[in-house]
Amino acid sequence: MSSAEQVARERERQALVGRRRLLPRVPARADRTLHRRRWPLSKTTVLHLGGRYNPKTLGRERLITEKAPLWWFTFLSLALVVPLLAGTDKMLTIASTFAIYASINLMWMLVMGTAGIFSLASLAITGIGAYATCWLTINADLPWPLMFPVGAVVGLFVGVIIAIPARRMDGMYYALLTLGIAEVCRAYALQAKWIGAQSQGSLSGGGGFIPEDIRFTQTGQRIGYAAAFVLLLAALAVYRAVNGQRLGLLLRASQKEDEAVSESMGIDFQRARLAVFLISSAGLGVIGAFYAGYFRAASLSLFGVDLLLLLFAMIVIGGLGRAEGAVIGTLLVTIVDRYFVDFGAKRFLFIGLLMLASVLFTRGGAFGLRDQWRELRARRRSQRRAARTSRHGAVSPEEAPEIADKAQIYQRRFDHNQRAHLKSLITDDLIAEHRRNPTGLHSEELERVMLYFRKAELAGKYCVYAVKPFAKYRIVALSGLPGVPPRVVDDRVYPTVDEAYHAVFLRRVNDLRSS
Repeated sequence: MSSAEQVARERERQALVGRRRLLPRVPARADRTLHRRRWPLSKTTVLHLGGRYNPKTLGRERLITEKAPLWWFTFLSLALVVPLLAGTDKMLTIASTFAIYASINLMWMLVMGTAGIFSLASLAITGIGAYATCWLTINADLPWPLMFPVGAVVGLFVGVIIAIPARRMDGMYYALLTLGIAEVCRAYALQAKWIGAQSQGSLSGGGGFIPEDIRFTQTGQRIGYAAAFVLLLAALAVYRAVNGQRLGLLLRASQKEDEAVSESMGIDFQRARLAVFLISSAGLGVIGAFYAGYFRAASLSLFGVDLLLLLFAMIVIGGLGRAEGAVIGTLLVTIVDRYFVDFGAKRFLFIGLLMLASVLFTRGGAFGLRDQWRELRARRRSQRRAARTSRHGAVSPEEAPEIADKAQIYQRRFDHNQRAHLKSLITDDLIAEHRRNPTGLHSEELERVMLYFRKAELAGKYCVYAVKPFAKYRIVALSGLPGVPPRVVDDRVYPTVDEAYHAVFLRRVNDLRSS
């Protein structure tokens, strides 16, 4: 039998250790240049690739270190395809509502998360944009493609007015001020007759981008959801461009320090906050215009506190500060609120319980559960490992899949067997031999034991410290870290260096026997 056949049979008998990874590793080739694809108008790569050496094949390979883009692509693909292909009228309506609410929450997240401004006027800016564009389509025959730039201008104008007090007020006082502005807008829309308010302050009969003849058909709802999905993609792009680029980096660096410290570092803190607030206001104005074009109306509920609190619940449940949290929280709350309408007020109690559970048991909302689960799993794994293995023990079968470099398994197995053999060599005669002659020539058994002691790791290794040469010696343990002095093992002082050497030998023997 040839050697190649023997190797092949050995490979067939080898059992797989651990689990197979879902994502395959891409072999790295030295003769080809790796081109990193980047997002448009950004220096961020599409996929974060890293390289490593495979400990089994010793080959160079590439792996995806950040899988968030893959999850985003999968989620958005399913969110687009499933409602369009298999969605009923109710599902399409819920999906469109989810896309609109998620877009509002992403812009709101820029204000509260990135800029650090606790504003409650985001929904009011959306409502003003919706009322303005809907009124123009009714009274000025504004074409629907112009609704979006007009909504952006209106949102920017309102944002400038609301942002003026933000330079002098912050925190809860500014939140109460913006909440009062939203209530003033609601009262004005309810009572002002000159804007054409109908049906208790709502505007209806405006223009829209869905043709009137198919508006209430399933085809029209599919068109509406496709447009709402495009709006969600645009909101995600704006959030990524602001939060992940220069403005977001400056504000995150500034919020960790005092404002005066940020100014001394050359960061114009107030100007960066104002820029983010105005960008989000313009985005909210565009969303308001989309709302008016989708429903061909502007509802008074856009200024209501109930919808504002519902959107706030979405952010709390999903997690503040990340786009994933805003989208996931909006999806959960929208499904509970719109799909389970038959449950009545009970669904709001369930949303309140979700908020309470998110605050009490999570650190970053629903999206932070993955990191908490990983920390808990790692802590329990380390506890189980500490319970079943010792410092110098052999690797247990349950621990082997967790070790990436399989050479460590054989190294620990060899060390375990070697220590067991050395324990059998240590006798009273061997200890007496070392006491008589700590240095110099020794027997074969004593040489084997001392060679093993000498190759021990530097951290915690015993050594002799000369307090006074030829007079006082003590035993210390090395730290193994640069700049960290050794620690004194005990207070005993030895008059000769040979006695100190033998004391170190006895300590190492005791450690060997106790392991």
